Amino acid sequence: MVISIFGLGYVGCVSLGCLAKNGHQVIGVDVSPFKVDLINRGVPTILEKDIDTIIKDGFDKGKISATMCADEAVLNSEVSIICVGTPSSPHGHLNLSYIFKTAEQIGEALQEKEEFHTVVIRSTVLPGTNEKFGEIIEKVSGKKRGKHFSVVSNPEFLREGSAVKDYYRPSVTVIGGDHKEAMSKVASLYSCIEAPIEITDIKIAEVIKYVNNSYHALKIAFANEVGNVCKALSIDSHKVMDLFCKDTRLNISTAYFKPGFAYGGSCLPKDLKGFVTLGHDNYVCTPILGCIDASNENQKKMAYETIAKTGKKKVCFIGLSFKEGTDDLRYSPSVDLAEMLLGKGYHVTIYDENVRLSKLIGANKAFINEHLPHLSDLIVHDVETAIKSNDVIVINHRNFDAESYNSLLEDKHAVIDLVRINTLESLPNYEGLCW
Repeated sequence: MVISIFGLGYVGCVSLGCLAKNGHQVIGVDVSPFKVDLINRGVPTILEKDIDTIIKDGFDKGKISATMCADEAVLNSEVSIICVGTPSSPHGHLNLSYIFKTAEQIGEALQEKEEFHTVVIRSTVLPGTNEKFGEIIEKVSGKKRGKHFSVVSNPEFLREGSAVKDYYRPSVTVIGGDHKEAMSKVASLYSCIEAPIEITDIKIAEVIKYVNNSYHALKIAFANEVGNVCKALSIDSHKVMDLFCKDTRLNISTAYFKPGFAYGGSCLPKDLKGFVTLGHDNYVCTPILGCIDASNENQKKMAYETIAKTGKKKVCFIGLSFKEGTDDLRYSPSVDLAEMLLGKGYHVTIYDENVRLSKLIGANKAFINEHLPHLSDLIVHDVETAIKSNDVIVINHRNFDAESYNSLLEDKHAVIDLVRINTLESLPNYEGLCW
């Protein structure tokens, strides 16, 4: 396949070399005559392990060339990969001017091209960029997206220092698009790489790099805060984190990575508060750990606001305990939400198959007596009655048999899902908390 690559910086140079190594004919495009000259002499534009050998080998085999002429590159290739820079402003906004200038150049070239052309955005861009990129090409070229060209999002996950290794051994290759043949063509570029290929929505492909890197930054900062507290206590922080990483069922795993309602229970709130206090008592600043509770409280506020905007005052909770399958009400976010609603004059009905007032004892009973002293007036033991007598249904537990009550639920003013039960999403009155 003949491929043109726009932008001969870090991602562009690595892509140029690796695609040529995989047998493709690759044309690099850049506004810098210096970079173009380097490639046309078989020299990489960056310093990176193995890339010098790969570029030289590709050049010697006649697989690599470079030009400053966008028309030449587009007219002589079937796929254009966009790797131009997207620098950040001091306020965090991306400068997408280079991206959109490239769209104009490709649009101008496509005026003269009859064959279908596939554009691949590898640069890190904001959600919505793919759509705008296509609109610019349509406006400049007079061609139609899906008929004459397609724009596919294919984010890169290359780290400086190990970029070539990362190119050939990614955890996953992400491809987002709206044209089946174009996505298949892009997927074929990775046929020699042993890694899963995930075909997804365009905006998901655009946002995933931000999610990944934000989490990586969070991990580093979290480990540093743990280290600072441990040092103040004369504890070996590296041994602590080595032990932390041995738990691959909960700590280093997919556990808890489901957007939804707030956390609660007797452990997480108490232990987080205890660790933050430990740092404070030892004069250690822990801004990330200290903000976790505030973020959790904000999720409760979002749930309240979602209910409030319905304009209805009769609300039914399906589930009250902090987790399904238990009657533990201590620090349950659902209890906090019910308490908030009652304080604002709402009529709240609660159904929880595991909560029986006569069986609440000890700290569990003391907690509910403090926060919902009139729980006996709110709780019912028949879910059908609970649903029928209210306007807004709030789902707090995943084990709710939603399908059995679909006909009842669709007649309600709103069904607000805090845990994401997929079978509910087809209801016309459905709203998820953060999806």
